[in-house]
Amino acid sequence: ARLGHGDKLVICDCGLPIPKNAEIVDLVLVKGVPTFRQVLKAVLKEVQVEKVIYAEEFEKVSKALFDEMKNLIQAVEHICIAHEKFKEETKCGDNVVFVRTGEATPYANIILVSGVSF
Repeated sequence: ARLGHGDKLVICDCGLPIPKNAEIVDLVLVKGVPTFRQVLKAVLKEVQVEKVIYAEEFEKVSKALFDEMKNLIQAVEHICIAHEKFKEETKCGDNVVFVRTGEATPYANIILVSGVSF
């Protein structure tokens, strides 16, 4: 609800390292619940996305889930970076919040950069 223009919302699998003092919405009930897909679909109904950032390993290792993500997030800028750089991006500043899913698919992590709705 507090996302402003340029803020980052990280939707991540249950294995992504999260900084100790980060804001986090931890949705994990058990491994696999909820899924990355379920959370992404729900978030996209509520958040205006300007761009999406993901690791190049996501496409290479988990192609089916990656393709689904790309189909769900269209008409915005897509930025592909190395996984180590991705993890660094999640540590930047106070404008990052994490939504942790129960997803256990490797590299199922994205950063949604909030846009404006007008």
